[in-house]
Amino acid sequence: MTSQSASVRALAGALLLAAIATVGVLVPTSTVVDTAESVAGDPILFGLVVVGLYLVRPLALVPTTPLAVVVGYGYGVPLGIPVALVGVVVTVVPVFLVARWLVEGDDRRAAALRSGRIGRLFERTERAVRRYYDTAGQIRGVVASRLAPIPSDVATCAAAVSGVRLRHLVIGTALGELPWTIAAVVVGASAATVTTDGFGDPGLALTVACTLAAALLLAGPIYAHLWEKPQAGDSSRHLDG
Repeated sequence: MTSQSASVRALAGALLLAAIATVGVLVPTSTVVDTAESVAGDPILFGLVVVGLYLVRPLALVPTTPLAVVVGYGYGVPLGIPVALVGVVVTVVPVFLVARWLVEGDDRRAAALRSGRIGRLFERTERAVRRYYDTAGQIRGVVASRLAPIPSDVATCAAAVSGVRLRHLVIGTALGELPWTIAAVVVGASAATVTTDGFGDPGLALTVACTLAAALLLAGPIYAHLWEKPQAGDSSRHLDG
């Protein structure tokens, strides 16, 4: 890759971040949700709005859960769950591809990306995330990151930086987002009006349950990783003796 193409990527990344910040400020989540609610009575128009919302969601910095609530409000539970789940999967793919595109490149741009204090912080974070996926495995790691109550786009970018394959991202996202999607769609289907205030007490219970599920999912790989280290150390000491 030439230095000119690297400069083009850097400029594109800067412009993209500026656009995301601008849209995120100008279009709050409440406005997005209110817009979808206003056309819920027209199935065709509502469907077009939902598709548009999922496509522009990363730019507007809208979490995936409020959109699932909107889908449940308009479509109900039987149709809303698959629609919302497909929407989540589709909306994380562009974020993944853009993040992968920005971090991959020639040695010169990679060195520039990791220079300075922020660059060193990025490098340490990248190493930590790579160790996480090396230990957990790609699909299991993505599932656990989706179950954990962390922002969806943060988990997506972490997977992209770590070299997770796209198909593993898609499978892991569908599995890990399923409980969140079901809960959000059910809330939306039973609501007289859509709000962005969260799930209340059921939301807290779901958060705790999903966090515990993520911890249990990672317990096996973490234990194996920690157990292998002493075993390897014992073997090396035996050979040295």
